[in-house]
Amino acid sequence: MGAAAVVQWPSHRAEIVRCLERWCYVEGALLLKAKDRHWSHAVEESPSFNKMPELLKKTAFAKKPKTQEAAEGATVVFEAETEKSDAKVKWQRNAQDIAGSDKYVITAEGNKHSLTVKDVTHQDADVYAVIAGGSKVKFDLKVLPCQRETPSEVPADAPGESNVSQEQRPAASTHASTEEQSKAHDAPPSEDGHHPDTRQDLTGLFTEKPQSGEVAVGGNIIFVAKVNAESLLKKPTIKWFKGKWMDLASKSGKHLQLKESYDRNTKVHTFEMHILAARANFAGAYRCEVLSKDKFDSCNFQLVVHEVCATEGFDIRAAFRRTSIDGKEDSGELDFSTLLRKRYSFIKPSNRAVQVNSESESDIWDLLSHAPASEYEKIAFQHGITDLRGMLKRLKKMKTGEKKSAAFLKKLDPAYQVTKGHKKKLAVEVANPDVDVKWLKNGQEIQPTGSKYIFESVGNMRYLTINHCSLADDAAYCCVVGQEKCTTELFVKEPPVQIVKNLEDQMVMKGERVELECEVSEEGANVKWEKDGVELARDESFKYRFKKDGCKHVLIINEATKEDCGHYRVKTNGGESMAELMVQEKELEVYQSIADLTVKAKDQAMFKCEVSDENVRGTWYKNGVDVKPNARINITHIGRIHKLTIDNVKPEDEGDYTFVPDGYAFNLSAKLNFLEVKIDYVPRQDPPKIHLDCMGQTAESTIVVVAGNKLRLDVPITGDPAPTVVWTKGGKVITEGDGRVHVETTKGHCIFTIEGAERQDEGMYSVVVRNPAGEDTADINVKVVDVPDPPQAPRVLSVGEDSCLVQWDPPLFDGGQPIIGYVLERKKKKSYRWMRLNFDPYIETTYEAKRMIEGVEYEMRVYAVNSIGMSRHSPASQPFVPVAPTSQPIGLCVDGISDTSITLKWRAPERIGSAELEGYGVEYCKEGTDEWIPAIQGLTDRTSVMIRELTTGDKLQFRVRAFNMAGPSAPATLAQPVTIREIMQRPKIWLPRNLRQTLMKKVGDTVNLVIPFQGKPRPKVAWSKDGKPLNSTFVSVRNSETDTIFFIRKTERQHSGTYNLQVHIENVEDTAKVMLQVVDVPGPPEALKATDVWGFNVALDWKPPRDDGNCELTGYSIQKADKKTMEWFTVLDQYRRTNCVVSDLIMGNEYVFRVFAINLVGHSPEPCITKDSVYIQKTGLDYKSPTYKDINFSEAPKFTHPLMNRSVICGYNATLSCSVRGIPKPKVTWYKNKMDITHEAKYRMLSKHGVLTLEIRKPCPFDGGVYMCKAINDSGEDVVECKLEVRSQIAKEEKK
Repeated sequence: MGAAAVVQWPSHRAEIVRCLERWCYVEGALLLKAKDRHWSHAVEESPSFNKMPELLKKTAFAKKPKTQEAAEGATVVFEAETEKSDAKVKWQRNAQDIAGSDKYVITAEGNKHSLTVKDVTHQDADVYAVIAGGSKVKFDLKVLPCQRETPSEVPADAPGESNVSQEQRPAASTHASTEEQSKAHDAPPSEDGHHPDTRQDLTGLFTEKPQSGEVAVGGNIIFVAKVNAESLLKKPTIKWFKGKWMDLASKSGKHLQLKESYDRNTKVHTFEMHILAARANFAGAYRCEVLSKDKFDSCNFQLVVHEVCATEGFDIRAAFRRTSIDGKEDSGELDFSTLLRKRYSFIKPSNRAVQVNSESESDIWDLLSHAPASEYEKIAFQHGITDLRGMLKRLKKMKTGEKKSAAFLKKLDPAYQVTKGHKKKLAVEVANPDVDVKWLKNGQEIQPTGSKYIFESVGNMRYLTINHCSLADDAAYCCVVGQEKCTTELFVKEPPVQIVKNLEDQMVMKGERVELECEVSEEGANVKWEKDGVELARDESFKYRFKKDGCKHVLIINEATKEDCGHYRVKTNGGESMAELMVQEKELEVYQSIADLTVKAKDQAMFKCEVSDENVRGTWYKNGVDVKPNARINITHIGRIHKLTIDNVKPEDEGDYTFVPDGYAFNLSAKLNFLEVKIDYVPRQDPPKIHLDCMGQTAESTIVVVAGNKLRLDVPITGDPAPTVVWTKGGKVITEGDGRVHVETTKGHCIFTIEGAERQDEGMYSVVVRNPAGEDTADINVKVVDVPDPPQAPRVLSVGEDSCLVQWDPPLFDGGQPIIGYVLERKKKKSYRWMRLNFDPYIETTYEAKRMIEGVEYEMRVYAVNSIGMSRHSPASQPFVPVAPTSQPIGLCVDGISDTSITLKWRAPERIGSAELEGYGVEYCKEGTDEWIPAIQGLTDRTSVMIRELTTGDKLQFRVRAFNMAGPSAPATLAQPVTIREIMQRPKIWLPRNLRQTLMKKVGDTVNLVIPFQGKPRPKVAWSKDGKPLNSTFVSVRNSETDTIFFIRKTERQHSGTYNLQVHIENVEDTAKVMLQVVDVPGPPEALKATDVWGFNVALDWKPPRDDGNCELTGYSIQKADKKTMEWFTVLDQYRRTNCVVSDLIMGNEYVFRVFAINLVGHSPEPCITKDSVYIQKTGLDYKSPTYKDINFSEAPKFTHPLMNRSVICGYNATLSCSVRGIPKPKVTWYKNKMDITHEAKYRMLSKHGVLTLEIRKPCPFDGGVYMCKAINDSGEDVVECKLEVRSQIAKEEKK
């Protein structure tokens, strides 16, 4: 590229389009075109495309080395980080590879690489580079001379280097100054020329406001806002916005995270907005709003995102990025702001040209205003304009200020916002009411199909209604009228996603798979998983996997470890749920241990044990040496049972045998005793003999067997001839009747076996052997041990905020072995999963369970454990809810006091908790004592109480405590003791505003007046009327300590008057007046007569009524009646005078007149009627009938609702409808493809009240076409047409 290849983009949208339609890459490498909001790019092949510099290659470095300065003799380290850990990195100096040596040390650890230059000298000052893949980054090493050196000590080649450095410094300074100038042009200056002050004062709810910040592209930044909650009644709600409308709560994801925390000690809420891997389009104005009930506060702050300037690794294709929040490459709108701000960053310094224009600014404005848009870049290059974008913005404002839209009277707003699922109506006002408009969405015309889009035209207004808005409707909309258009942006806000099914606590063993599942209210919603406040994400080890199935979201943890213990939280933009995960080490339980054996020669010895895990393997040892299987020795592992079998036992097999499970630090040991039978000479008849060492009932001689296991008694016997064997228990001979008992006699042995020993098999067994030479007897004591019975149902003694104290009774039967402890489990009431609380047996019968969630209902159960195993679980406890006492009541104060009583009031506690508030307890204590005495019996639900029967003059201290299920709260106490003595208060009447003027009531109405007053001690109240006390039969009066009630059940006229109220305490009093006026309907007027008759007129005169109803008359109602019909008609109403003239009477008729009096209550019950009738004389008059001009009501036909294009399925009836109006009724004719179809049997035409319908019976593909409806009458005609498409049915075989 040459020096002329400087790319500059104007900011005006129309100019961007024109500029993009031309070549933006000088040598023809890249062609970009733009049409409206959709941008497309095409790379054309050309010979020069292969010569494009490395600026089009994507960098492979996550961190690049930077230019450094060092003094002579120092050590310099350059560091770089690659994107991939296996990338090969090569270091160069002046384009020559650097090899590791004493001078240069090269290290690489994963993706981190470093080059160390030791003992730096002037010769080391050079251009260095690091290469990884196709990316190459250059950097400089600058060596500063030591200050102790003198000019005479400089080496001979120093001048050359000095000249080079002096030649390079101006270029660097020029480059720096150019960048500073460009930054100065981009940044908005303040009025005084200094940088604007971004500090914000702390006002309103914020104790710390978010501050404006700067970040480089790809960097992270955190904005923090703090709110003090001491004065707030509920948790504040905070919202983060970008610009004016964009709510960032729905944009949380890869690049944006919103976090919050609460410090209970300082009562401060901390809200954080984390921006991760910032992008250039993240820059702009942000706003933070906080709301708490009736309090509101907000603050604005700015985010500036700096581009990373890298000459070697710049990718021009990355500059044409899309403004997508979700991070997808193919979504959003192309953003050219990178090229606009950094248009020189990828041009080599040698090719940059900066010119100083000596002409005045007014000349440049004149050139730009009169030049075509294609010449903007040329003018900017010639005159050295560095901020063409800013000038074009100002030029656009100048042009738009001069030119107004001829097509639009009111354009669309810049942006709209709508909630997902709702509808939005876009309105625009056009200048011509008959003009047609087009609506575009992202540059594509919107077709009126279905009910999604509704187009309306009302006068000059044009409306576009978008129904059921979804995220797909979040786009740019444009209204086009001829060659003019106006655009807007529609932002669709997702409604908050609620959590329908909460997470459940789980307890698993180490290595097991964990699935935490929740269910949300909307399919496809985004959720965020956290562990102990830290967000979880997929990593390379696939430790966490996230599964989404409709509304269900599952967090999967493969092979749980101890590090996975903690609180897991799932968050949506409308709620959150938390559960606890506990991971325990697996403990191997021994169900059956190996036992000592005593066997004789050539017999079989078998050691057998059973453990809890069938996957556990083990090793057998004899006297510490591994046992190797052979022809006589067999080692088996079937399920949970491990066996060591030795056939044909020999004396050398005697020893200690041990079984060691793999991976566990314990072993099972037993001893094999070899019984050597010495055969001496005996007579032919030898009396029987039983050879046993375990006879009797001592602990050492008792045989213990676990219930369910086999009991095998192998008794060695001798005798000649072979003796007979009889087994007895409790004096009864044991037979093999029940199938579990087996008795077997072999040579030298009698074997007694019970399969599956039970508890009733316990006892003393006797074996009797007999032969002719005699008999022998032996007793064997057998004890059957078992797991204990389940304990009794546990009882919850007390509960706390996240804990409870539970107690239970030991089991009734301990299984024959002492209880070594208990195991407890808990579960949520609505859950089916029990979670174990302890794995090691707990010795006591009282346990404090912790780490529960307040307000959630739980159940507990207990297992008993002895040396044999674990019992069945106990019945579940009664459901309970962990709750904590409420906070103390607030605002305790004295509301009133007398000589023997006091009234206290307070407000509810700030924190009630999840348990219902049961009431308040009030206590008092005399000064100087510590004994608190209940002031009331039990609890009160009110927040005020009056304590009576106190001693006058006592100094008492009062306190109030709130009670709930967890007990009393901390007390709220008065600041100082109160002396029980009434305080004098002047009497004062608080007369309501409506009683300060005359109170008017109708006769028969009820009067109920409540007039409050104050005064201490209780004042005396007195009512009087006209200076006389009131009679109780006349008016009812009821008085209390704070008000008086004036009551009249049914008013009469005599109740009218002025009532005086007097409230006095000793010599101090206060008075008030209440004026009552009881009104009624007036009486009839008097002396009505006709004073004169002339033509069609009659003059009437009357006198006012004697009774005006105790209020002012508002007028009279005059009526007339023809004497023939005597039907009365009102002539005048609300007439104020006592005389009038009735006109427009009919000659030849005789009339009677009457008058009603009217006041505020109504008309008088009786009228005053004229005594004599009045006759209107006939006179000779000629009647001339008026002439009227005929009105032409005819109207040409006009279709008020047109035909709509339709697409129907073959074989199903279809209808086409429209509506028409016209006078006289027009004649309607239907056409298909301009052919009359009026007489076709396939079609049926209907017409009802102007609605025309064409019914097509079972259309086929040949019925498709253009249908037209024509309406004709004498005044004209009108035509409307539509297109009908008939789609063929899809055969069922094709669907399958």
